[in-house]
Amino acid sequence: MSRKTVVWCLALAVLAGCSIVPITGRHQLSLVSQPELIGMAAQDYEQFVAESTVSGDAGARNTVAEVGGRVARSASGFMREHGMDRELSYYDWEFQLIEDEAANAFCMPGGKIVVFTGLMPITGTEEGLAVVVAHEVAHAVANHGGERMSQLLLAELGGIALSKAIEEKPEQTRDLAMLAYGIGSQVAVLLPYSRQHESEADRIGLLLMAKAGYDPRQAVPFWERMAAQSGGQPPEFLSTHPSHATRIEDIRSHMPEAVAIYEGQ
Repeated sequence: MSRKTVVWCLALAVLAGCSIVPITGRHQLSLVSQPELIGMAAQDYEQFVAESTVSGDAGARNTVAEVGGRVARSASGFMREHGMDRELSYYDWEFQLIEDEAANAFCMPGGKIVVFTGLMPITGTEEGLAVVVAHEVAHAVANHGGERMSQLLLAELGGIALSKAIEEKPEQTRDLAMLAYGIGSQVAVLLPYSRQHESEADRIGLLLMAKAGYDPRQAVPFWERMAAQSGGQPPEFLSTHPSHATRIEDIRSHMPEAVAIYEGQ
């Protein structure tokens, strides 16, 4: 097959495999089916939890689960409002608190969300925690994991089907999956998409926490605390996340939309 033919085949695959992100209306690459991706993610999640230490603080674990449950119910309503009833069946929400000093959290496709204990002092309150949880739930609702995996399969493996990638290159496919879930980072052509995902998750997360009855205005002080905690950041063009200043500015621009939902509850 000639190089020109390969390029045309990839272009056709991209055109055929597109979906739309709710709220933002952005067209996203979608070459991987949700059930297929979620099945793989569930295995990876079980392995991650088995190899990690679940927090021994029962009170903190319950708080994560309670806040997560409220936001997940909000997400279900959000998805119904946006014609995503079919996608609801893909999600089996679970919220886990893992012992790790990193101030971080991540989301796996299908609604498996992990918060690290190192983030809890920065969240401060349930509403601060809701900022984090809603942001991660938003990643799942927007299918950022599926889009990221599609991008990586296209860039690294020529756009072959996920099932074939698992069969022929299992270790490389697993490494790509870790990147797709946000467990890791890289400086490459895919970085702009990661920052875009973060910005979309910030906006959708504000709406989700507002619908769940949490004051979205608490997002700004949370990210200010994160900025103070993290100190110097790498230049934004070398980061998979927007700078704190950019993020806070964007969040403020979306605040009226979220506050209207919160005050209208």
